[in-house]
Amino acid sequence: MLKLNASYSKKVPADGEYTSQSYHASIEVELPDGLSAEQLNGKIHETFEMVRNSVEAELHGNTPANHGSYVPQETQNQSALNNPPASPKQINYLLTLASRRGITPAQIAAQNNVANINQLSKKQCSALIEQWKVAA
Repeated sequence: MLKLNASYSKKVPADGEYTSQSYHASIEVELPDGLSAEQLNGKIHETFEMVRNSVEAELHGNTPANHGSYVPQETQNQSALNNPPASPKQINYLLTLASRRGITPAQIAAQNNVANINQLSKKQCSALIEQWKVAA
């Protein structure tokens, strides 16, 4: 397995004189062995694009957290208990299965209505893994 680290940072002027705000995102993904140079370059580009788009979305206020209405903290906590986030191991395995099918992380996120695949729930990730394991 190959590990790919992609990060993107952007610094923009803030309200006060001599001040700025900084936005940064990074991700580490595992890639399967045996990729051609072209496939590897494609995966690097897709991963970097996902990170860059996440930072730009934060910068311009296009994040899911800024679109909805107020949800009480106790409702958020209960939701998190009933639907915990996917583990890094699940995400890595999902990425491996997706790469075999030519599916990008951005496509997975879009199909599941999340900003990026790290926001998938354990249940969503498990369902995709089971679906793609059967189809293999």
